[in-house]
Amino acid sequence: MEYRRKLRPKLRGSTLEDCEAASRFSSVVIDFTVRLCGLSCRPDLSMTRALGPILKTILFTILVPGSVLVLIPSLILGGFPRPERGPLTWLGVLIILFGAAIYFRCAWEFAVRGLGTPAPIAPTKFLVTTALHRYVRNPMYIGVFGVLLGEAATFRAFVLLKYAAVCFAAAYLFVIFYEEPTLRRQFGESYEQYRRSVPRWIPKLRVRQKPSGSW
Repeated sequence: MEYRRKLRPKLRGSTLEDCEAASRFSSVVIDFTVRLCGLSCRPDLSMTRALGPILKTILFTILVPGSVLVLIPSLILGGFPRPERGPLTWLGVLIILFGAAIYFRCAWEFAVRGLGTPAPIAPTKFLVTTALHRYVRNPMYIGVFGVLLGEAATFRAFVLLKYAAVCFAAAYLFVIFYEEPTLRRQFGESYEQYRRSVPRWIPKLRVRQKPSGSW
């Protein structure tokens, strides 16, 4: 009993305030994730057909985004340091969760609607123009960059901003010189209509109608 009494004053201090702040923050994140990740599937598609693409997408996520967002930043920083307390850390964590939610939402669409993966060696069989792709053509890249920016803020690491800039430049060139020409050859006029109606990087908030080729 004496030991518990000694701990109570400490819990009433900064630790208790941190717990309350973390609880409020978690509630906001959970609500956002539930709203953003209202997952859906093509009405004419059974989940059995989507199982293979889902598993391949999980593997791709571990190997590619896992390396870009976890392994390489960890090597750059010599291991992830313990974040400092403060508003910038909370903002960084929120941006990381926001970016991750965007990525996983897009990955789900690729797997269950496009019947493929984000990997060039296993592309989608159908043009994906639903969910976040209705507002911007490359939401998955935006989600990845968001995670990198959040890591830079969380760990106060300016070097990660430089790394994010290099990643963006590489992704931009990949989109311009490989991805868009490939989609044009694969989907023809459907992709051309989609490209004309949806911007590449800056989201269009108003969507009057679904682009041709969507479900």
